[in-house]
Amino acid sequence: MDRRIALKNIGLSLGYVVAVPTLVSLVQSCKDKPAMEWTPDFLSKDQGAALMNLVDIILPKTDTPSASEVNVHMFIDKFANEVMEPKQQEFFKMSMGKFLDQALKDSGKETLADLTAEDLEPTLSKALKVTKEEEIENFKVITSYQEAIENQETAQLDEGVSRFAFANNLRGMTIWAYKSSEYVGEEVLAYLPVPGEYIPCDDVQELTGGKAWSI
Repeated sequence: MDRRIALKNIGLSLGYVVAVPTLVSLVQSCKDKPAMEWTPDFLSKDQGAALMNLVDIILPKTDTPSASEVNVHMFIDKFANEVMEPKQQEFFKMSMGKFLDQALKDSGKETLADLTAEDLEPTLSKALKVTKEEEIENFKVITSYQEAIENQETAQLDEGVSRFAFANNLRGMTIWAYKSSEYVGEEVLAYLPVPGEYIPCDDVQELTGGKAWSI
């Protein structure tokens, strides 16, 4: 199945609840901003460069633009900076740090600025390559860790689980941000800016050709 078809059918099931005005504001603030001129608000410059490479590994250019071409990396950085709670921000940075440390180790590079997409892809693939049973166990461990932090208890998260948490979270946020972009909303998903006739019950194939609604 090509990515365009997959995006038409994927649902927003990532657990993020954001008010529509906030989401629109984030999308608009990233619109048409050249990637080369971008300075992250939440991440460091080198972390931002790594993020841009990672989102394009997850959603590379095919018959639709790559993730960075619709500014997904900018959206994620702004979302982390403006929407995430402080503990979520800390977890995001901690897990990203563990992931990038492993990428440096795997690639033999010394600094984040040296990491390329080719360096990051094996680390991302390895972090996400888990069985269903391992995924369930990882989520249990992550939940226990977050509960301990919430209760102000001393807790540490296994480095492998930390890398999984970052990679899994990033994959979900990348798809979510990509779907929220203007191009995907208007060109890939079913788009009807002015609501028309209300049809309470009908086949989605008949109504939109199988596409999910963008708004």
